[in-house]
Amino acid sequence: MSRKDQWIAGINAVASALEHDVEHVREVLLEAGAKNPRIVEIEETARRRDVPVRRVALQALEGIAGGLRHQGAIARYEAAKGVDEKELPGLIEAAEGRALVLVLDGVQDPHNLGACLRTAAAAGVTAVLIPKDKAAPVNATVRKTSAGAADRVPVVSVTNLARSLRELQKLGVWIYGLAGDAAATIHATDLRGNVALVLGGEGEGMRRLTRETCDGLVAIPMPGEMESLNVSVATGIALFEAVRQRGNAA
Repeated sequence: MSRKDQWIAGINAVASALEHDVEHVREVLLEAGAKNPRIVEIEETARRRDVPVRRVALQALEGIAGGLRHQGAIARYEAAKGVDEKELPGLIEAAEGRALVLVLDGVQDPHNLGACLRTAAAAGVTAVLIPKDKAAPVNATVRKTSAGAADRVPVVSVTNLARSLRELQKLGVWIYGLAGDAAATIHATDLRGNVALVLGGEGEGMRRLTRETCDGLVAIPMPGEMESLNVSVATGIALFEAVRQRGNAA
């Protein structure tokens, strides 16, 4: 297996790769004797699309999966090249004044990142920005958790997040960071134009420079006793507030 290859594990992850990015699927391994209709469907799809597929013993499958929950299906996958940062201006322009960008500043749990990407796909985001360092990469776990969203949403890994945010501002994107101590609330903030929503990582939230680069800080009202939300939950609330406002726009 080349250094660019990775194993994708799980029925949804493998099925999504075959559907949305089949040119990068090198082979599919399925549990020998498994009669699960989804497994059979994956086998038929792989053969129909000329992807090598093999039935292997459960023990061999578990050894290759390396602890990932495979559900009887794994695929050797050559990760597609991510969206280059230079492509962002084109993506923003194509959104015709309604760009919605999700920025994740240091989300380290791949399950959280996968959940955020799934929500981003459902909300129709223009792009997702993540830093290359000190953040989870889009790996097999992320792909499985995202239920295919990692193949549908433009994900841009950037070297310098604050610099990338400033570039977005030059493109006419207003940037709002989610912060629990913000005076303004997300519901009272106009999210109908070119907007980027920034959420921090699981521990410390947004880094100082990221926070200082934002045009404004907004909070999700929480009348209960909890001080914070899981980043994937907060992402869902923030993105769908933008969706709500845009749906009501004239």
